[in-house]
Amino acid sequence: MSSTLTPTLLPALDVLKLYKPHDFTLFGALQSRLEKEPGKLFCMHAGHTFTWQSFHDDVNKAAVLFESKGIKKGDRFGVMAKNQYAHIVILFALSKISAIMVPINPDFSVGEASYVIQHADLCGLAVDEHGVDNALLALKEKNLNPWLLSLMQSTKRVDKEIPKFTDLLTCVTPAAGKPSQALADETCIIIYTSGTTGFPKGVMHSQRSFLLAGEAFVERVYLQPTDRVMIVLPMFHMNALFYSVSGVIASGCTMIIQPKFSASEFWIQAAELKATVVNVIEAASNILKARSRTEFRADHQLRCAYGVRQSAQAAFRDEFKVPYFVSGYGMTEIPGVTCSPYGGLQKAGSMGPEGKHPDPSQPWAKCKVVDELGHEVPTGVVGELIVKTPIVTQGYFRDPEQTQQAFRDGWFLTGDLVTCDEDGYYTFVSRKKDIIRRRGENIAGAELDRVVLEHPSVAEVATIAVPAELGEDEILVAVVLKQDAKMTHQEVADWCAQKLSAMKVPRFVIFLDALPYTPTNKIAKAVLRGDASLRQRAVDLQVKR
Repeated sequence: MSSTLTPTLLPALDVLKLYKPHDFTLFGALQSRLEKEPGKLFCMHAGHTFTWQSFHDDVNKAAVLFESKGIKKGDRFGVMAKNQYAHIVILFALSKISAIMVPINPDFSVGEASYVIQHADLCGLAVDEHGVDNALLALKEKNLNPWLLSLMQSTKRVDKEIPKFTDLLTCVTPAAGKPSQALADETCIIIYTSGTTGFPKGVMHSQRSFLLAGEAFVERVYLQPTDRVMIVLPMFHMNALFYSVSGVIASGCTMIIQPKFSASEFWIQAAELKATVVNVIEAASNILKARSRTEFRADHQLRCAYGVRQSAQAAFRDEFKVPYFVSGYGMTEIPGVTCSPYGGLQKAGSMGPEGKHPDPSQPWAKCKVVDELGHEVPTGVVGELIVKTPIVTQGYFRDPEQTQQAFRDGWFLTGDLVTCDEDGYYTFVSRKKDIIRRRGENIAGAELDRVVLEHPSVAEVATIAVPAELGEDEILVAVVLKQDAKMTHQEVADWCAQKLSAMKVPRFVIFLDALPYTPTNKIAKAVLRGDASLRQRAVDLQVKR
């Protein structure tokens, strides 16, 4: 650890050694941390506080409840809601009985929700006021009938037909819980992420994988038992779960759960709840950088922000007075691959070197940069990043073909083009896959292609990423209309809005006479992405006319 660090910070391995060794099941890790200080604050959410003991009791009660409903090993249970304490209770309760949580974006359209619910074959589904309407429509559309639970937080919306999770827990005695029979390498979570086929893929991870990711996060930001981790990123993504939540479990500290990221409330929340660590994405940090400083609270106690990239680092360091920030690289399939070292050498624009686990005897991620034939390229040469890591996905749920294509000789093929310098620092160059990164979401261009092509006026379509002002990408759709067909730019966006969540509605639309093709008769999206004039010629639907 760098000499520039605060001397009161314990090294990451010393933090892990504060607790009794466990069996790398979620419930085993919880019991290990519980023994140390059961009355310690575990979670703050919506004005409520929960100790490690009360969390343990709630997990036991929920496990009993789930078993009473016939949920068993390998069953999938969905949660379609904004961030809340119940997410964590449900995850740990399901893992105790060897069942699996499937977090779902509550902003999904009916079509998106119905695909995930049906593909995952859910035995149960918990919903809040944000996800309930589209969830119920999706169930009706597919004639599905999972057991429903209410996680409603607002009194404005009460579904009397859906039993409330908290009410059911009050009827269960925690002592009634059976000893856990779960195993470390059983699947505990399936996170659906956009795929190049246009349909989401269910990324499976084991209990061991989840916990190892959290231990590595202790190393990344030097989490201490005294820390308060503020969670603003969504719990249907890897980041919040595998870094923030699992990091809290590993370090025995406290989590502060916010329903979502709020730029106007961010500094108020951080100051008043005494947060010390937070994870953000590039767009969020750039939004904070751009907002009025009247919202800033100089009395905040944040010592580290994970995910602040080059464009906002000066603002966080010099204006917001956050002394440490780190940034790294990972995917839903392979969390925590690289990371710029806490208090160590920071290189502008870099994703940092290979990360590490606090225990030097625990193998961690190994990276290669390779050419099209799989041969390693020289230092500084662009190639595809491939990774071998102990926290790799177990595969894509019910998709052996995609699983097989994702690996070569035990190495995961990221599809991302990078360079590696003489110090072992990796720098992202571009995406090889047809994925658009928008406000922290991975969006498949192929999915928008498929939806737009369903319109009766459309002959051909190509969806690509174009640079966004605040970092990451915006969506541009290039459309070729059928002969004699008429359609406005806004109608393209409106059609997408009917079929997809707001995050996937294109900002830019352009009509072309023809699309470029490759020699193998595939649409040459690379040619479109290389045309700098395309965005300039397209209609920006965010500009009021």
